[in-house]
Amino acid sequence: MARRAVAAHFFVLVVVEHRGRYLLVHECKHGQGWYLPAGGVEPGETLVEAAERETLEEAGVRVRPTALVAIDHGWGGSGADQYTRFRYVLTADPVGSVEAKRVADEHSLEARWVTRAEVDALELRGGGDDVRRVLDLVASGAPLLPIDRYTLLDD
Repeated sequence: MARRAVAAHFFVLVVVEHRGRYLLVHECKHGQGWYLPAGGVEPGETLVEAAERETLEEAGVRVRPTALVAIDHGWGGSGADQYTRFRYVLTADPVGSVEAKRVADEHSLEARWVTRAEVDALELRGGGDDVRRVLDLVASGAPLLPIDRYTLLDD
């Protein structure tokens, strides 16, 4: 029996911490909730490039990804429209100015540096389970794969 190709979607979520605060984005999509800088990996991009681009577009802050924290895999759709989704959680350090976006555009409404306690007071995307779980994972000292190790198997 021939196997059918399955569409795959790849996303990055970026945890940027600076002086005890985390960078969150007030989204213009997804119900206009607050979320981590995140988005789809575009054709030809690496995970690092996608993390840098998405954080700059959505939060206005340049970053240098430092480590891979987690990989989430799931399925969506059904039948012929079924697809697989991979989400990569990266940590990153700010580079240069840490001033977060204050003017809305097509990528986000604004961005803000918040403490972990302040996160719970925000209207988070989808009830906030993703954001809380990821921040708690990072804060708990979860094992990190240094980002330069993720390219170890390049051709």
